[in-house]
Amino acid sequence: MTTPPPLDDDSGLLRMLLAIPLTLLTLMAAYFCWTALTIRPSGTWDDSAYTAIVVSCVLTIGAAACSAAMWLAPSVRRAVPWWWACPVLVLGAVAGVRWGVGG
Repeated sequence: MTTPPPLDDDSGLLRMLLAIPLTLLTLMAAYFCWTALTIRPSGTWDDSAYTAIVVSCVLTIGAAACSAAMWLAPSVRRAVPWWWACPVLVLGAVAGVRWGVGG
């Protein structure tokens, strides 16, 4: 005889639904981090390239912060393992270093 799952069972569909925004935030962070790393200023006078680097870094760090904040919710932590947030946090750290280095 099988027993029905408890009413607050966080599995299956909830895990898949929570994985969608976390995956989108990770992809967004990866794109903007890649952009920040590949932009090369032509010289010290190239303010638009430096601005683009800063904007890309800020967007990467913002996506990482949103992902981390989302993962901190208790229902998300029960459904999604801790390592799921690691890639976006690493991307945020890389963007922070790139922003600190400048160009």
